[in-house]
Formats: sequence, structure tokens, C-alpha cells
Amino acid sequence: MINTSWLKTFCKLVDVRHFTQTSESLYMTQSGVSQHIKKLEQQLDTALLIRSGKSFTLTEAGIKLHHEGKILLNSMTELESSIKKDEPYSGPVKISSPGSVGLKLYPHLLSIQQQHPELFIDYSFAPNSDIEARITARKIDIGLITERSKHQDIISEKIALEPLVLITSSEIKAVNWQELSKLGFINHPDGAHHAQLLLSKNFAEFEHIEQFRHSGFSNQVSLILEPVSRGLGFTVLPIHATHAFTNQANIKVHKLEHSVSEPLYLCHNRYSFETKRISYIKSVITDFIANF
Repeated sequence: MINTSWLKTFCKLVDVRHFTQTSESLYMTQSGVSQHIKKLEQQLDTALLIRSGKSFTLTEAGIKLHHEGKILLNSMTELESSIKKDEPYSGPVKISSPGSVGLKLYPHLLSIQQQHPELFIDYSFAPNSDIEARITARKIDIGLITERSKHQDIISEKIALEPLVLITSSEIKAVNWQELSKLGFINHPDGAHHAQLLLSKNFAEFEHIEQFRHSGFSNQVSLILEPVSRGLGFTVLPIHATHAFTNQANIKVHKLEHSVSEPLYLCHNRYSFETKRISYIKSVITDFIANF
């Protein structure tokens, strides 16, 4: 490996053609410049300069080294600059969240991207387990999950509480255990978890979701309430998923005696470097969700 410090001195000397000016521009002594050239020649085992008093000419090896060395030094400078460049409003940010919060958050982040066109928001919807796996593998920069991660590589910060609600079609004016059993459950990827949290606090009869007839399933959060709105069953969802449904007149959110909220955690890999743009987007997410 060519010593880049010696190479930089050599190229500078060839550019300015003067030992004194080279030493001044590099904040070195003239003897230091001469030592760098001598060490470079020793390393390459070839003469680079033909000295004549205070002037010099280049050997064939010196001409080649100067040409190729300048390209190498410029490339290294550009590489260092690109690595050090850390703009808060430029570059990609990869985010993943459950569908409920995503329906509300993603459009807001697109508005942020419109303000800063060089930002690139890469957003995906996924259940908690998938999000944790992506954070651990460093496939995403920011994750939002509804259970605090126990993985040693993940840092979780609780940033909000999102109420869970029971929803039926608008034709159902009130609910009890018998009515829910008759309706059946419209399931979704987090359905069992959400039902366990809310129904166990409000119905003494509840033990597990399998007590209800399976009336349907959707893994698309925007479609979960479609069969509910048609009277095909009931479900339990975070409130923001409910608000995002287009046919609000066809569904009813039932107020239960005991309210239950699901925490929302902002997560990242503890070993990932946090760029300014990631820090900026994290602050945007935190502020926005705090004002849901």
C-alpha cells in the first residue's frame, strides 16, 4: 500500500514545482518534504525525481505516479466527503409500522417529503414481529411497534398510547356477550392480541378469541372494517384504523365500561449510526403522534 501522506506530498510538489512552496502549503519543513519523497521512492524501489540544484524533473515512474496518484487522492477525497455528508433533509429513511398508525402517519410523512424533495420516505406496514426482525437486521432505520421489544439490539421508547375499540356495523346499537357470540369475529394479524387486551377487561366470560365464531380475516388494515360494515362480524382495532375507514356511516364504535389503550414504541437498532435525517424524521414522528 502506498502511503497516502507521502503520495499527497509528492503530488503537491509536482503541482507547484517548488520545495519551499510545497512545505509552506502543507505546513511542513523542506526537509520533511524531502523525507516524504525519499521514503516514497524507497517504498516503490524506484526514482521519482531527477534533481538538479533546487529544481527537478520527473522520471517515467514519477510521471505515472503523479497522474495515477492524483486520481487516487481525488477519489479518496470524494469518498471522505460523501461519508461525512450528513444532511437532515436529504437521503432515504426506511420506516415500518403497524397499519393503524401507518394510515395516519404515512400521509403526514409524504407532506414532509414534499417540503424536502431530496428526502426519500420508504414506508412499509408490518406486524410487530416482522418489524423487530427488520430492525435487528438493519433493513429499516425506524420501527413503530405496540409491544416493548425485548431484543438486546433494539432500543424502544414509548411515545404514545392508542385506544383500542370494539366495532360492529351501524345496525348494532349495543353489544353484550350474546350479541358478540352471535356476530362472530373478523380477524386480522393483530386481532387476537387486540381482542385479548380489550375484551378481557370488559367481559367476564372472555378467555380467548377462539370462543367466537371465525367470521372473516383481512391482512389489509384499510379493509378489515369492510366485512364489519356489512354486518358479517365484529372486530377490535386501534382507534386510528377505525377513523381511516371510508364508510363511517356503516360502522359503530362501542363505548365499553373499561377503556384500554395500546402503547406505541419508537424503535431503532442500538448499533446503527443515526444520521441527521433519521434524527429529524424521528422528531417529526414523535411530535405528530403526540398530537394525534
